[in-house]
Amino acid sequence: MASEFVHLHNHSDYSLLDGAQTVQTLVDTIDDLGMDSVALTEHGNMFSVVPYYKSAKKAGVKPIIGCETYVAIGSRFDKKPRSDGGWGNNHLVLLAQNYQGYKNLMKLVTYGYLEGFYYRPRVDIDLLKTHNEGIICLSGCLKGEITEKMLKDDWDGAKEAALRFAEIFENRFYLEVQNHGIPDEIQNIENMKKLSGELGLPLVCTNDAHYAKHEHWEAHDVHICLGTGKNRDDPNRLKYATPEFYFKTQDQMYDMFKDVPNAIENTRRIADSIEIELPIGDYHLPAFPIPQDALHQNSDDYLQSLCEKGIKERYGDLTPELESRLTHELKVIKKMGFAGYFLITADFVKYAKDNAIPVGPGRGSAAGSLVSYSLDITTIDPLRHQLLFERFLNPDRISLPDIDIDFCIERRSEVIDYIKKQYGENSVTQIITFGKMKARQVIRDVGRVLGYSFGEIDKLAKMIPNTINITLKEALKQNPNLRSAAEGQYKEVIEHSKVLEGMNRHASIHAAGVVIAPGDLTDFVPLYRSPQGDVTSQYDMKGLEELGLLKLDFLGLRNLTVIDNTLKLLKKREKEIEIEIEKIPLDDSKVYKLFSKGLTIGVFQFESSGMREFLKKLKPTAIEDLIAMNALYRPGPMDNIDNFIARKHGKKKIVYAHPAMEPILEETYGIIVYQEQVMQIAHEVAGFTLAEADIMRRAMGKKIKELMDKLKIKFIEGAGEKHNISKTKSKEMFEMIEKFAQYGFNKSHSTAYAYVAYQTAWLKTYYPAEFMSANLTSEMSNIDRIVILINECRKLKIDVNPPDVNISDINFRPVDKKTISFGLNAIKNVGTKSLEQIIKTRNKHGEFDSLFDFCANVNLQAVNKRVLESLNMSGAMDGLEGNRAQKYAAIEIALKYGQTIQENKAKNQVDLFGASSNNGQDISIVPTLSMAEEWPESQLLENEKEVLGMYLSGHPLLKFAEDLEEFSNFDFSENISNKNIEKIRVGGTIADVKMHFDRKNNQMAFFNLDCLGGQAEILAFSDTFAKYKDLIINDNVVFITGKPTDETDFSDLKMIAEEIVTVTKAREIYSKNVNIHIEPNEMSPTDIDALLEMAKNHKGSCGLIFHIDSERGKQRIYAHNVKVSANKLFLKKLRDTYGEQNIWISD
Repeated sequence: MASEFVHLHNHSDYSLLDGAQTVQTLVDTIDDLGMDSVALTEHGNMFSVVPYYKSAKKAGVKPIIGCETYVAIGSRFDKKPRSDGGWGNNHLVLLAQNYQGYKNLMKLVTYGYLEGFYYRPRVDIDLLKTHNEGIICLSGCLKGEITEKMLKDDWDGAKEAALRFAEIFENRFYLEVQNHGIPDEIQNIENMKKLSGELGLPLVCTNDAHYAKHEHWEAHDVHICLGTGKNRDDPNRLKYATPEFYFKTQDQMYDMFKDVPNAIENTRRIADSIEIELPIGDYHLPAFPIPQDALHQNSDDYLQSLCEKGIKERYGDLTPELESRLTHELKVIKKMGFAGYFLITADFVKYAKDNAIPVGPGRGSAAGSLVSYSLDITTIDPLRHQLLFERFLNPDRISLPDIDIDFCIERRSEVIDYIKKQYGENSVTQIITFGKMKARQVIRDVGRVLGYSFGEIDKLAKMIPNTINITLKEALKQNPNLRSAAEGQYKEVIEHSKVLEGMNRHASIHAAGVVIAPGDLTDFVPLYRSPQGDVTSQYDMKGLEELGLLKLDFLGLRNLTVIDNTLKLLKKREKEIEIEIEKIPLDDSKVYKLFSKGLTIGVFQFESSGMREFLKKLKPTAIEDLIAMNALYRPGPMDNIDNFIARKHGKKKIVYAHPAMEPILEETYGIIVYQEQVMQIAHEVAGFTLAEADIMRRAMGKKIKELMDKLKIKFIEGAGEKHNISKTKSKEMFEMIEKFAQYGFNKSHSTAYAYVAYQTAWLKTYYPAEFMSANLTSEMSNIDRIVILINECRKLKIDVNPPDVNISDINFRPVDKKTISFGLNAIKNVGTKSLEQIIKTRNKHGEFDSLFDFCANVNLQAVNKRVLESLNMSGAMDGLEGNRAQKYAAIEIALKYGQTIQENKAKNQVDLFGASSNNGQDISIVPTLSMAEEWPESQLLENEKEVLGMYLSGHPLLKFAEDLEEFSNFDFSENISNKNIEKIRVGGTIADVKMHFDRKNNQMAFFNLDCLGGQAEILAFSDTFAKYKDLIINDNVVFITGKPTDETDFSDLKMIAEEIVTVTKAREIYSKNVNIHIEPNEMSPTDIDALLEMAKNHKGSCGLIFHIDSERGKQRIYAHNVKVSANKLFLKKLRDTYGEQNIWISD
């Protein structure tokens, strides 16, 4: 039964930071209230339209699409500050009555952002006059023009405004009243009743709901503070006057507005007058401009001609097999009406390649299409790798194909510009995306608003485990410390955070998405302009897909930039080098050796430590092995990796459930790895068409039980008919496939990315200096990655020289095959513009000899105090006169001197004898550095770490070097598998501590140990963590004793911690015995007396043990009644006398 009252003025979290309810919560609340219709009217935008429309339809609630617009006082183009201090707008609620109204609403909100934005996206009366058809108008809240004027006693102005709106929205304009217990609203109800009587305009009541339930008002209040950047206790902040802005029941609304004529009934009347259906499921594809001189002017025929030409170029001939596959694909594309889509994609890929913009070999399922390959959209041969077209485009499941293209990250924008030029600026735009308040973020946000210090709230946020997409509910279950914080001091933070978690926080640009419309974009989607000036759609990727618009993913892939820059660096070094990266041989044993050793830092997709360990076990020998590893190394299928490796090396027998499966599973040693294999099995074993097989794959992957049950029957019957397989066996096979299908990966995607991985590995194998330079340059903004890559250079025996303003470039570059010059752009706070000026000046002026020379010549508008400080702290100015402390103290003097010199040069005031400056001093006299001692080493190193992310001139651990060497039994330069060490002890600095919880919800930790010789990854299980948690703190210098894991080798030490000791206590704990190895035939009685005398002079609590090589083998003699010290002086004397290698300490 239809409800008598309908809520017509409401907001969700898409009214960014001023709506504390999600679209789903809003729809569920209306459903719970027994109402059959609801409007959603976001502030100035239509962000929520598609998810809201779909959610409401699904719940059986009639969706009313609207917007609470901001109407400019005067023209939308007037953007001057107002004398009254206001923002120059009033509110007005617009509701789309039909599809034409919806289109007009899209135009209006677009103009609001693109033309009228001034604090808020504003429309004006002129726009309302032009775009009012099909729109119902409500006069708005207390910020409405009519209400505002009446409350200011401007009755004539209010009347004039009401009549103006009534004329624009003929028979579609209503005077809106609200009652949240605010005195002005009570007054407004009386005013509106009077105005309604005088002008004969209908009244309507609303409740302006910003949250679902009354108890959420405080969470919404916090939300408002987030949006305005204020603390909750700020007396001057924006605040809703009462806690009444929630969804009230029909009875509550009746009680408040029963004395307002027809205010309740008109909500129903408005809802009933609205009929709108969004064209969900239709397609709106742009037409491809076929060249006028083309033989075929029909897009299907033109596509066919391009494909046939491309196949001849790639394969040399159109064989029957190729012709059959091509005919099939083109037939499906024609039936679906997608020829234009392929032509558009091929066109912009061609543009990129013609303009030397690196393009990836393919991405996603598009690599399974022969049409894509023949058009040069992808460069992966689908026949060679048994890739399936139906995985990409299924004739039985019509949906837009998804061709995602990877471009060089630096030049992606050029391709977008080309598309805008080709299809018109008004038809192409980038796509919006919404940042959500995730668990840690929402805690930080709410804590800040409630006035907690950064330190307090940071500590609370870090109690949430690092698991991807973890919710507060899950975190509270896992961490008892978080639970006790939520029950105690931080109860309010957690309670509000639970309400706000998952809500939209801000709008931004999708990293890759571009949408192309077949005409003016605003006929299909409203547009948004960000504060930075970027124009995007107001609907996100999913919404555009639902509306059938052509969206393209232009992904910027860093590794393509790395490959391109490596080749450019090579070309600089040797002009005659010509490398076509797509044509390198795929069977190079040296490249597979690099993979087999796990030396894949910097290699696309194969960098993680876990992946490197599996590679060492797998020892790949062909591209197929890399494709499989790429697919297997992810949660779920990872469990099959050891089985896969054992089968490859013949340690486990390869078994096929049926001979028909052998050709399908041969390359993966009998294991189902790919979704395509699931499809092929259904096709070959049970006689499914590939389209049916794709539907089965999807049903299994998404666990659609009803569909799976039907397909199971079909599979069993088909297997019986085609291969005479028994029902029991067929059922077993189906269940086996079902198990694997849930984790199967898209082979087309895995293949394309394995090619990029191989190409990067090939470059690392043959041109490591160029490859690592390009990699370092591409990661310059990520200091953690720079540190990893420089460590990798050390392993490759490539020196990375420190930064130097007289030598270094903006980017990292190879000096020779074994040396890389540090890229100055990796120094924090410096920036490209400053560096361009420095290098330009250096090229013209020559090397700089002092800080004053530097400042007198470089452009000081680009090079400021902060830049100079960072260059000096990094050591990039060490080649200039003076030490770092002296130069730091002289920066301001140098800047003033440089400024004066440059000003005088500009005024041509410097004559042959040296001109005078304003204060009468001779500016030709160069200042001198004041005497200052160099900073202490600890400060030098900390400064380097601050601006470079690493230590360059030394290491803070060097002061502990003796103890670290003495008590560590692991050498990073050796392969641990060659050393039979049951327990390892290694010392270093704790870094990057990450807390986790085991299956029993006990806390454990992962962390790195930065050592002098390398880095170790440490795992502290719950027992060890509980014992040593006070020591597991970033920057603590400790010794860790434990067992190496199976995955350890010389390049990566991984160990399970059993004991942790601070470096200061190490000598006391580990020094139980001093050991001396002696050769008896080289020791005289006098020598023995001298040794005993030395021992007496260094008494202590350690035992003295002699190790002697004799004819009877190695002997160990304990010196009874002798206790010695293990202090450094005694050990030094012993080592000087008996040799470094013959003296050691044991516990």
